[in-house]
Amino acid sequence: MNAFIPVILSGGAGTRLWPVSREALPKPFIKLPDGESLLNKTLLRAAALPGVTEVLTVTNRDHYFLTRDEYELCTPPQGLPPLSYLLEPFGRNTAPAIAAAALLVAERFGADAVLLVLPADHLIGDQAGFATAVASARQLATEGWLATFGIQPTAPETGFGYIEAGEKVGAGNTVARFVEKPTREKAAEYLAAGNFTWNSGMFCFTAGALLDALRSHAPTLLGAVEATLAATDFTNPPPVLAAEAFKQVPDISIDYAVMEKAAMNARVAVVPAAFDWSDIGSWNALAELTAADGSGNRIVGEAVLVDAANCYVQGGDRVVAAVGVDNLLIIDTADALLVADRSRAQDVKAVVQQLKLTAHDSVRHHRTAHRPWGTYTVLEEGERFKIKRIVVKPGASLSLQMHHHRSEHWVVVSGMAKVVNGEREIFIRTDQSTYIPAGTQHRLSNPGVIDCVMIEVQTGDYLGEDDIVRLEDKYGR
Repeated sequence: MNAFIPVILSGGAGTRLWPVSREALPKPFIKLPDGESLLNKTLLRAAALPGVTEVLTVTNRDHYFLTRDEYELCTPPQGLPPLSYLLEPFGRNTAPAIAAAALLVAERFGADAVLLVLPADHLIGDQAGFATAVASARQLATEGWLATFGIQPTAPETGFGYIEAGEKVGAGNTVARFVEKPTREKAAEYLAAGNFTWNSGMFCFTAGALLDALRSHAPTLLGAVEATLAATDFTNPPPVLAAEAFKQVPDISIDYAVMEKAAMNARVAVVPAAFDWSDIGSWNALAELTAADGSGNRIVGEAVLVDAANCYVQGGDRVVAAVGVDNLLIIDTADALLVADRSRAQDVKAVVQQLKLTAHDSVRHHRTAHRPWGTYTVLEEGERFKIKRIVVKPGASLSLQMHHHRSEHWVVVSGMAKVVNGEREIFIRTDQSTYIPAGTQHRLSNPGVIDCVMIEVQTGDYLGEDDIVRLEDKYGR
């Protein structure tokens, strides 16, 4: 039987979900009201399908450790299939990512291996319906079709692309054409016609069929991806695509590069998706996951609403209060607050665009930053000082490093730390501390079985994160 490889594409910044989704912690990692991330749900959904050989995740190099940590939270009863990764040095859209996955899978499992391409930021609740649709798509894929999944429209939505279904084939239809995001009038026409579905962005095909389509419709792209793989070091997994070669790869979606062109040759099929589906494309979509109270308000976190209706409020570490308002989005994080009319939810991305013009740090980072070894949170900073709360996971360690411009004072408040401080190696327990002068090599490791939590006080003329000289690093940074 053909190998069956779900390919999870985990990328994009999710700008419509700012300030929770940011470049360093994008939409797939957002925790939903049930405590799970979209990425975890995607992995569990793929792993539960019958006959899975392996799950391949294509993601940014900077998100590898965060992705691995998220996957470690997944504990399905049947266990997980083997997991593998292909890391991008930077984003190049979906066509290069899928092409690289297809080339890798073809080499490892053969050209007849079936790929199921799944974006990591979709939400699907009906696993049985999903599995039925996938089985239909796998059958079409083994017959040489490039299969996609069409979502039955429920409204004249202008934020999705559309697929026009043609003649019947297997459990689906041929694709007559792909249509880009339409006007509301056109969307209403498609809804009334009855043979149009939303383009889900999920695909199923054999590695060989996809590579043949790339050779026919995007040979330059395929050649550039092949050159990138040839220049990539696969001896130290997970492999990171060679950056200089990857720069030469066109930045284009799989729809533009292949699917729209292949549809003209009647080799693309659409399988109707008889399951619930959301791409969580706005705060309104996320709000629907929380039950409304009698006034239509949906609240996550601690909030006090007086004479308010139809609002979605997501709080963080403080109380959010609103009086006499209607139809608002109020999203509060440690360093950014969003207030928007719910009818303008799609326009949140314009805020991110304006922040990018000033290179504002809230576009990329949260106040709490994730690292392979744990997290750090900036508690306070001012002229010549910065205070952080640092959490180091059991068995993890920071790099052996030094700083030119700052000194650091470490105070352990929970757990235990093993510290290299210059020529000394010492153990620091709760309520104990050490001082590290500028220019001194140092490292902190957690030898215990619980998190090591410490407060770091930095002082100096320059406190930027780039004042780090790494001498050794177990994470290869």
